Amino acid sequence: MTDAVGSIDMPDAEDESRDKKPRKGGKRGKKGPFGRLALFYRQIVAELRKVVWPTRSQLTTYTTVVIIFVVVMIGLVTVIDFGFQEAVKYVFG
Repeated sequence: MTDAVGSIDMPDAEDESRDKKPRKGGKRGKKGPFGRLALFYRQIVAELRKVVWPTRSQLTTYTTVVIIFVVVMIGLVTVIDFGFQEAVKYVFG
């Protein structure tokens, strides 16, 4: 069985980048705190542009489903709580 080219467990597969001097920080290392803040803001805007935003009808549907689920869970917890309350009253009198 042969290993893949460039596999980690091949000791003689040397990486050529080891001879080069490592860079410190790249683009961010050369900018001041305001430059890094501006870069961070630009990255946030770029990521938000990639988001697929729901339509109004999808948003209404999702909101309705969440509200109905929460109401059902409130009812379930209320019934269980009432049952425990009655059980404690019966046991401890």
